[in-house]
Amino acid sequence: MKQQWHPDPEPIKTNDPAAIAVGTAAWAVALVVLLIVRPAPENTWWIWTCLTGVGFGLFGIWLVRRPRK
Repeated sequence: MKQQWHPDPEPIKTNDPAAIAVGTAAWAVALVVLLIVRPAPENTWWIWTCLTGVGFGLFGIWLVRRPRK
């Protein structure tokens, strides 16, 4: 039995920079909380994880907003 071919649906319009900004803001809030609470010395990797999340988020915002050629 053959399946019928259906055309691909139209792409959904999204606001990618806003979605990335929300994630970046969440990492920034987590970073501020961790800097206030000060985790145990063996858990300082959480701070570096938050810094990495903020860094990648800023890079992501730049990446999706740059002009297309």
